[in-house]
Amino acid sequence: MADQVSLEWLVQSLRRLPGVGVRSAQRMAYHLLQHDRPGALQLARALEQAVASVRHCRMCHTFTEQEVCPTCLDPQRDHAQLCVVESPADQAALERTGAYRGLYFVLMGKISPLDGIGPQDIGLRQLLDRIDEAGGSTAGPVREVILATGFTAEGESTAHVISQALKARGIQVTRLARGVPVGSELEYVDLGTIAHALVDRR
Repeated sequence: MADQVSLEWLVQSLRRLPGVGVRSAQRMAYHLLQHDRPGALQLARALEQAVASVRHCRMCHTFTEQEVCPTCLDPQRDHAQLCVVESPADQAALERTGAYRGLYFVLMGKISPLDGIGPQDIGLRQLLDRIDEAGGSTAGPVREVILATGFTAEGESTAHVISQALKARGIQVTRLARGVPVGSELEYVDLGTIAHALVDRR
């Protein structure tokens, strides 16, 4: 309707979020306008401020409000290890485990030929520059790169391309192990996972 241009624009804007279809976007829009107008204004201000303030870390490519993020500046981190992940969400998941104390590099994507995304469209060039730069830094060179991309076809393809580029530089490259989830019954685990668990056994 002609008198609902603003509402339609809001719905279409909400649809830009991943996994949000027309109906979900409409429910969100109606909820904000009917029940939480202060929340809608807070969301609008937060988005505007984030877009204006958040940038990529010069060293690891993750999101930060400073030129270099706090993780990269932490002197307690192991500068000889670099864990490569697809997104800031993956980085956050690894951090929550408390099991890794090295540095990160966030690709901000993965190679996906079907979607027209090649090595030049993700942070591969920045990753190689980061490793070359670390070779001359006072903190010492990167000795191991841990590939923590997803175990999808795209994630595996991304890991393979990065691995080949790094091995040519003489860098040790490792990959996250795949296996049976903790607490699971073997008979209910999919066959692909069991097969990989056998190959990656230790």
